[in-house]
Amino acid sequence: MTPGEYIRHHLQHLQNHKQTTIVDFSVVNMDSVAIGAILGAFVCFVLFLAARKAHAGVPGRFQAAVEMLVELVDNQAKAVIHNAESRKLVGPLALTVFAWIFMMNFMDMLPLDLLPKLWAGYYESQGHDPHHAFLRVVPSADLSTTLGLSTSVLIMCLVYNIKIKGLGGWTHELVCAPFGTSKNPVWAVLLGVVNFLMQMIEFVAKTVSHGMRLFGNMFAGELVFMLIALLGAYASASLGGGLFFVGHVIAGTVWTLFHILVITLQAFIFMMLTLIYLGQAHDAH
Repeated sequence: MTPGEYIRHHLQHLQNHKQTTIVDFSVVNMDSVAIGAILGAFVCFVLFLAARKAHAGVPGRFQAAVEMLVELVDNQAKAVIHNAESRKLVGPLALTVFAWIFMMNFMDMLPLDLLPKLWAGYYESQGHDPHHAFLRVVPSADLSTTLGLSTSVLIMCLVYNIKIKGLGGWTHELVCAPFGTSKNPVWAVLLGVVNFLMQMIEFVAKTVSHGMRLFGNMFAGELVFMLIALLGAYASASLGGGLFFVGHVIAGTVWTLFHILVITLQAFIFMMLTLIYLGQAHDAH
């Protein structure tokens, strides 16, 4: 493969059928769905084990680590959402979001060609061309995954808007905030239309930016790992590849250490924005 072909191959998803148009909602990225589901089940299983083994005595390392994580999320939830009843659902939701997204981001730390090579070997054993064995292992580098998560947060915000304010109260807010209303019927209608449009723009902007932020950071990190991998390929393909190999090792080590912070920070930011948006759904304008 040429460098361009190598990168294009790694950016192809395993899909249920080939996409024929720019927007095709019938196409499913099977790799993102499968890996995301497996990691989600793993996170739930680990948290279940921690809850099952929890005791009032001196905690072990595993219980202490999970308790620190739960306390971190719980403190953030209390600071943003003051409704204790809502926190019974929002707190565990935020914990699950943080742990799940961290695990999806962590897949970027695996050797770039490890799982794709294993998948290509299985694909070839079934009598297929291994060059068409596509597999992307970082679900959070898939825009459909991140927008799906942010859309789920949007739905939760709509639910809490109606639950906390009532359907009538939320409807009133949609047409009266942020610019207020007027006693003049004509101005009241005009302001109502403007307020409603502003509210819709706000919901769309928050949802899109929420998903795009996570996707952009993880996609960029994945591309950097691909470029670092190409340094190793040049090292093995050229006679004077020693410098390429040294660069490959140094760049890979430095970027991996830095990326550990990135994947943790992105999971934390997504969780915090989830709490903030849900907290805004509890506030009346």
